[in-house]
Amino acid sequence: MFAMEVETMKIEDIRMDLDLVNDIDWDMTPEEAVTLYLEWGNNWSHDRKFVKSKNDVSHYFVLNTWGEEPVIFFIRRNSDGATELAEIDVPEMLEEKIKYEYRDGKGVYGLEGELKDWLREELDAA
Repeated sequence: MFAMEVETMKIEDIRMDLDLVNDIDWDMTPEEAVTLYLEWGNNWSHDRKFVKSKNDVSHYFVLNTWGEEPVIFFIRRNSDGATELAEIDVPEMLEEKIKYEYRDGKGVYGLEGELKDWLREELDAA
């Protein structure tokens, strides 16, 4: 499977696209995305909608802590795969808190708490 070449969006680009903002699944986590799009057979156990075709798409955010600095990625996922649409820096006011909370926990996580609230406010989706 080959990744699509997609021009990276900025937070302003997302904010200006009301349809896209309204389509964001704020409750989607990386684990739920795998269940929904890659493990079609067990969706019934998670009270989630079923994926019926490649046209079923989710847009969501994740926190990536694999690098030196934590980063937020905006993801578009369907059954063909995931595409990173935007890479957003964690705001300085939350960076140390995030680093402390996740310490050495390198991974990809769903957004929570203040970080999620900050992003919703930035996108006028609060």
